[in-house]
Amino acid sequence: MPRKSRALPPSPFRRFNSSPEVIRLVVLMYVRFPLSLRNVEDLLFERGIDICHETVRFWWNRFGPLFAADIRRQRVSRMRGYRHWKWHLDEMYVKVNGEMVYLWRAVDHEGEVLESYITKTRDKAAALRFMKKTLKRHGSPEAITTDGLGSYKAAMKLLGNTNKQELGRWANNRAECSHLPVRRRERAMLRFRRMKTLQKFTAVHASFTNHFNQERHLVDRQTYKQRRSAALAEWQNLFA
Repeated sequence: MPRKSRALPPSPFRRFNSSPEVIRLVVLMYVRFPLSLRNVEDLLFERGIDICHETVRFWWNRFGPLFAADIRRQRVSRMRGYRHWKWHLDEMYVKVNGEMVYLWRAVDHEGEVLESYITKTRDKAAALRFMKKTLKRHGSPEAITTDGLGSYKAAMKLLGNTNKQELGRWANNRAECSHLPVRRRERAMLRFRRMKTLQKFTAVHASFTNHFNQERHLVDRQTYKQRRSAALAEWQNLFA
């Protein structure tokens, strides 16, 4: 029986001339903040880093999903055993190349985005695919809050989660507020061209937002600074 190798996985930066610190900074600036590719290029040039905006595009496409997957993996492992986990589900319209599509989002009770899913329809089949994907990755919550869309009720009936659904006026504000960062990015990027790009970016953007969301309106300044420093240190250690 062959022995399992204990060698560390190869570094994702191994074939790049630029340092990992610069690549992390570029990806962080483009995904976390509402900046265009050329905005990032100009800001980096002021700091003595001369790269093309197409390099920014290539780096976020290459490394953004890797960073987001690592952040999401740590989050899921911490929350799976939480007994009072509550989800909020909602959908929003997004225009892709002149066509309206639907962005489904699952948000937990702390306001962190769990899953994003793009579909062309808003029917029972789309809701069922979205909920199956979310339940498979994150486990089952104690309660699921939705709006009055009938697709949620039909999908939950097939999944056997009808008793977990909650409805109410303003009860789904967690999910509604989670759409605002996407709207800001949509304006900065002059809208999206393809569904594949929208799916990829929203998944990466959600993980970055979750990681750096320190709920500064709920804590004092000193606590916020400590949490911000800890989040930045954890980010800098990704694939170190």
